[in-house]
Amino acid sequence: MQGGAAGLAYRGRTASIGFAHGPLVRVDAGAAGERVAGTLVEEALALRNAIDVASGQIADLAASAGGEAAQILEFQVALLEDEDLIEAIFGAIGEGRPADIAWRSTLDAHIADYNSAPDDYLKARSSDLADLRDRVIHILGGDQDQPLKIPSGGVVCADDLPPSRFLEIDWSGGGGLALLRGSPTSHVAMLARARGIPMVVQLGAIPDTGTTALLDGEGATLELDPSVEQVRTFEKRRDSHRKSRASARAILRRPTASWRGEHIKLLINIQRVEDLEHADAQYADGIGLMRTEFLLAGRSDLPDEEAQFQAYDEVLHWAGQRPVTIRTFDAGGDKPVPGFTLDGEANPFLGVRGLRLCLARPEIFAVQLRALARAAVRGNLKVMFPMVTSADELEAGRKLFADVVQRLQADGIAAMLPELGIMVEVPAAALAIASFKASFFSIGSNDLAQYVLACDRSNGALALLMDPLHPAVLELIARTAEHGRRAAIGVSLCGDMAGDPRCLPALLNCGLRELSVNASALAQIKQTIDRLSGGGGLG
Repeated sequence: MQGGAAGLAYRGRTASIGFAHGPLVRVDAGAAGERVAGTLVEEALALRNAIDVASGQIADLAASAGGEAAQILEFQVALLEDEDLIEAIFGAIGEGRPADIAWRSTLDAHIADYNSAPDDYLKARSSDLADLRDRVIHILGGDQDQPLKIPSGGVVCADDLPPSRFLEIDWSGGGGLALLRGSPTSHVAMLARARGIPMVVQLGAIPDTGTTALLDGEGATLELDPSVEQVRTFEKRRDSHRKSRASARAILRRPTASWRGEHIKLLINIQRVEDLEHADAQYADGIGLMRTEFLLAGRSDLPDEEAQFQAYDEVLHWAGQRPVTIRTFDAGGDKPVPGFTLDGEANPFLGVRGLRLCLARPEIFAVQLRALARAAVRGNLKVMFPMVTSADELEAGRKLFADVVQRLQADGIAAMLPELGIMVEVPAAALAIASFKASFFSIGSNDLAQYVLACDRSNGALALLMDPLHPAVLELIARTAEHGRRAAIGVSLCGDMAGDPRCLPALLNCGLRELSVNASALAQIKQTIDRLSGGGGLG
């Protein structure tokens, strides 16, 4: 990081690769409009209305974003429905405090509690609370009709940015995101990568001045009010990046990627059926991860069997003969689902989530298994269980699944038991990989690294420690791949590492030959493998 004058570059960390050149747009919570407090009744009604408006705004964002973004926003909706929280604020209004002051003081106290919690998950959620605090305050101040307006191609600069604010911005005209704090493993970074928005985090202090910015997501730099020479150099790099992307997309049409004479299967991750509309998705060797949590997002109830079956069937129809790996509900952790997940867990990342939760709620799990068993006869379906620690859990899930298939067939309904595999994301599973009688393994590198390194992947303060290339993480990946090779069991990796060109040499050297990435990263990963295969570098 350099000085504080225009024309200089400020270096941070890459969260999403790409380039943006446009007006610098500062975004902060801002000051809410002045308001005059009314009577006790008027203040209570004003706050109720503001909460309803905020809840509606977030619900609309979740509905339009869908998939994982919707899951992320559900935490905020759940907070606005927390009666214990809300009733205390209305109690303060009843004692004579204006609505905005009662709301702010209560939320500030909760934010302080979250920030001081020993649990990193709770600390990370404080930004969601801060977002709710500011959103309701602005509505109370009469600002609800003023959505965040960003000029086309603008470089948005903020101290940090919650997912809801990111999703409010119209990124269709390009642009980029520069955060003074933030983390490359945050929810916002995941959203930026999925949408191809360049993003640099941890830029530190930069001047309040500046009207134009150059954001380089590859070099992790932000340049303010650049000189002519800086712009020329930047545009040269951006043009090179464009050509590289175009070249990469041309490579998609070539035969399967290979490395050292071995074919490398490149599959895609999807969060919703609409993800298959991406232009590059057609070139994938199949679907390596379909997250089914999206079926739970933005709903007041859980989806029934038919709704689930239709979604799975649509994906299988798209894939044809190509394999489709569907992960059963991975609710819990940072993905709470009202009516399904447990409330009040001290450490939900280590709590009842994934397969643990499904086995604890067999009445909900059986509905999903029925839909999957029916879909299994319609295509090349494989099903995997998330968050598995012991072989007994896999066998319990298998037995439940087999019972479901048997009952469907007894009723004359076409159904079958698909290939069953597990996500390898718990260190214990990787260390005892030979104990699992699975048909395949899929390494979830995000959670695996989180648990191996004891670092909350959403906590920006731990970003330097959260290194997926740590030898301990690579050791477990190599161990799993080696077991798969010896036992002739397929092993893939579907976490962020698969879509990060810098990780590819390590993953290939670990023995992995199947990688699953976002469709937007497919071209770049295939190009990188092509370069590595030809003896070149990462490009």
